[in-house]
Amino acid sequence: MVGDLVTDVLVRTDDVIAPGSDTKAAVVARGGGAAANTACWLAECGVDAALVARVGGDEIGRARTLELLGQGVETVVKVDHDAITGTIVVLIGAGGERTMLTDRGANLRLSPEDLEPRLFVSDAHLHLSGYVLLDDESRPAGLAALANARAAGMTVSVDAASAAPLAKVGAEAFLSWTYGVTLLMANREEAEVLTGTDDAAAAAEQLSGWYTGTVIKAGADGAVWFGGGRLHECPAQPASVHDTTGAGDAFAAGLLADWLSPGATPDSALVAGATTAARAVAISGGRPTGR
Repeated sequence: MVGDLVTDVLVRTDDVIAPGSDTKAAVVARGGGAAANTACWLAECGVDAALVARVGGDEIGRARTLELLGQGVETVVKVDHDAITGTIVVLIGAGGERTMLTDRGANLRLSPEDLEPRLFVSDAHLHLSGYVLLDDESRPAGLAALANARAAGMTVSVDAASAAPLAKVGAEAFLSWTYGVTLLMANREEAEVLTGTDDAAAAAEQLSGWYTGTVIKAGADGAVWFGGGRLHECPAQPASVHDTTGAGDAFAAGLLADWLSPGATPDSALVAGATTAARAVAISGGRPTGR
């Protein structure tokens, strides 16, 4: 797992935000970061997971790293004493939908030298958070991770991360950086940035020219997988939606935990992903049990 480790500051309000004034809210801080969340959910699913990331030389960075260890994730986390640990302010409105204000902090300084060679072996899998590719500073580390995995003969999955920064770098660039990976995961908005269509099935099929398989998450409309010339569809699982923070990260973990096991199929992997995502939206924060 290569990506971000941050603090999520979760701000929940059912009121309309009053600009220039006060709005009543509930505020809590949790461990976050897309790759870190996925690693924790993988560990929860019984899969060995290691996270390559950076934190600042501060108490918060130490706390975030210890949390990962407590959730069974191997930490390959470098400390950058000249940077701060990343922070994301997550605004959660009625219905659990969230908006993020992001400071990636030390994660921006992730470098190819942080990628320990022992992690890149043929029987392992690389999951790369797209956030690493979407910023100029961390992109060399993401590209190096993909190259190392390719050289080792590993399977690779990439999460497209977020529609707005993806649109900023452009579809052509992202597709060129990730061409040939085993599995691309994207939500419907990200897929639309890459293909120009908001139809999940059509987008997944269109992206089959770049990837062995493509998974498009469509929230309450479920998810699809296009691979081997065939479309697989899965409905969303019943869920009590409290907070959608990290739902896509949990989906990725559930899907990968199943897909990397013997006898798995795209259909079984989609169901596993949807089931884990349903667990995630019922709790606060992006990690198992809301920690």
